[in-house]
Amino acid sequence: MMTRGATRMTRVVMGQMGPRYFSTTVLRNDPGTGVVGGAAAGLLHGFPANPSEKVAVTWVRHFSAMGSRSASTAALNDKQQEKESSDKKMENTATAAANGGAGKSVVSYWGVPPSKATKPDGTEWKWNCFRPWETYEADMSIDLTKHHAPVTFLDKFAYWTVKVLRFPTDVFFQRRYGCRAMMLETVAAVPGMVGGMLLHCKSLRRFEQSGGWIKALLEEAENERMHLMTFMEVAKPNVYERALVFAVQGVFFNAYFAAYLISPKLAHRIVGYLEEEAVHSYTEFLKELDNGNIENVPAPAIAIDYWRLPKDATLRDVVLVVRADEAHHRDVNHYASDIHYQGQQLKDSPAPLGYH
Repeated sequence: MMTRGATRMTRVVMGQMGPRYFSTTVLRNDPGTGVVGGAAAGLLHGFPANPSEKVAVTWVRHFSAMGSRSASTAALNDKQQEKESSDKKMENTATAAANGGAGKSVVSYWGVPPSKATKPDGTEWKWNCFRPWETYEADMSIDLTKHHAPVTFLDKFAYWTVKVLRFPTDVFFQRRYGCRAMMLETVAAVPGMVGGMLLHCKSLRRFEQSGGWIKALLEEAENERMHLMTFMEVAKPNVYERALVFAVQGVFFNAYFAAYLISPKLAHRIVGYLEEEAVHSYTEFLKELDNGNIENVPAPAIAIDYWRLPKDATLRDVVLVVRADEAHHRDVNHYASDIHYQGQQLKDSPAPLGYH
């Protein structure tokens, strides 16, 4: 009984598992020839139709299944190893770039090609913050003595606002003109960005062009920022000076933003007077350099490339071109304020693009 029960259980199990692990072909031994042949009629999951027949059940299906699974697993492992190798290579490249190593190229899925620029002499361009076509020679022939006499109430308000703001600067920096210039540029770079941003939003709201003033004001902001990048090489700010920049920039940005929303002509007039003070400050800077109170060190490399200065240029040459830039910004902002005073919009008058 136990033998029959075991046989039945074996048949049931093999009936379920046979198709997965065994070939369905039964090999019989022909009594006449002694040759083992395949009997297509004996398809009972590996059991012969006649119990007297000698049966050899092939394991082809089992091994093929195992082989296909092993092959797919091996292919999957190869792909995973390849992906890990690629990820590791990207990580090593990023680490090398972060450490300033030789491999500074960024591996990216998006395929954006990094632009490579060279100087006119064919040497490599090393600055990413500006490109060779953004450099220029400063116009040194501009009149530095021009001044807009305040007549209207708004003009007087703008004039005295700048004068009041100058007082704490004189007290804090006194005659440290390197640090003073650095602080001045952190403030002077704000109005162009705020004005350009608000004109940009206005152009979008009203579906109208800006007459080039968006680009002109953003050019001014970028130029002022390059002044800051230059003086950062000359005067290294300490901790409390950096904290002061945070505070002053936060207050001035929001104040100027509100002023431009309320009255653009007032905002531009304030910047015009602010640039007049900048011209005065850089003139005093030059006097200190000429008197020997400040060392006339070699010009930073970034200044030589940005303003196309000679290779033997000094700090005095840098101050001269920066002062000329400030005088141009003075003219642009007083001009913008005059446009508003005459009842027109900035878009009605072509912007002085590239006016340095």
